[in-house]
Amino acid sequence: MFDFEKLSVYMKAKEFNKNVNEFLLSSHLDRTTHDQLRRASFSIMLNIAEGAGRFTTPDRRNFYVISRGSTFECVAIFDYLKDIRAIDEEKFRSFYNDLDELSRMLFSMIKHLTNK
Repeated sequence: MFDFEKLSVYMKAKEFNKNVNEFLLSSHLDRTTHDQLRRASFSIMLNIAEGAGRFTTPDRRNFYVISRGSTFECVAIFDYLKDIRAIDEEKFRSFYNDLDELSRMLFSMIKHLTNK
């Protein structure tokens, strides 16, 4: 098992990505929005994994910052989907709460690495 697989933030990002993909399979989004959401949600997970494999603190921090940026990107996409009524309020709230938790976890990791 790789070290990143033990991180709770990685496990949550992986579960979030799985849920996004299930949502995308059942939705009728335009190709651009579909692709952007798929890539942004995947990016959260992948950048956590890549950051965990870096040797220097600034390198690790940089990948966690990118992962948090992808989290914000997903929030913006879901906000847009809610506005155009492509997602119901309950599903939006669920994704929003997951993203809020991921953002907080990543912020904590970034802050911890900034103080080193």
